[in-house]
Amino acid sequence: MKTKLTPLEIQQQRFATGFRGYSTAEVDSFLDHAADTIETLMMENESLKEKNLQLGQENQDFRAREESFKRVMLNSQKVLEQMNENARKSSEVMVAQAEVDAERIIQSAHHTLARMHEEISELKRQKIHFRTQLRAMIQVHGELLDLTEAEQDETTPRRDSKGDDTEAVWDTGIERAYD
Repeated sequence: MKTKLTPLEIQQQRFATGFRGYSTAEVDSFLDHAADTIETLMMENESLKEKNLQLGQENQDFRAREESFKRVMLNSQKVLEQMNENARKSSEVMVAQAEVDAERIIQSAHHTLARMHEEISELKRQKIHFRTQLRAMIQVHGELLDLTEAEQDETTPRRDSKGDDTEAVWDTGIERAYD
């Protein structure tokens, strides 16, 4: 098989003429036309090859961009998943801390309530003790008042049968109140 035919080879091609051979003008005209057609096709072919290379390069660039976008999307997805996981863990920590705080507050409230119950019991005990002491004091003062009234009756001056005052006996009787 022959190598590729170029327009120059077509133009330089010469045919042998015979007795009744081909018309040289027609053959030359046809060869010129064929050479022009092949030259145009070769230029188009070269242009298409260049365009094909350019499109191949663009395709390669687009594939590289696509891969880059895929990596970015995967990384974004991973970051989003990590953020979601971090948010979930953070919320779990917050809930756990809230539960601990709530338990601490409840314990504090229970301790405060117990202390208040103890204080109320102590105040009731003090109230009973105070009432008992007050009653005892009232009773002692009542007895003192009774004694004082009795002594007043004894210390009032007595009159003799003539109506003259006699020497009054002043006996306070305070010693008897504390016996």
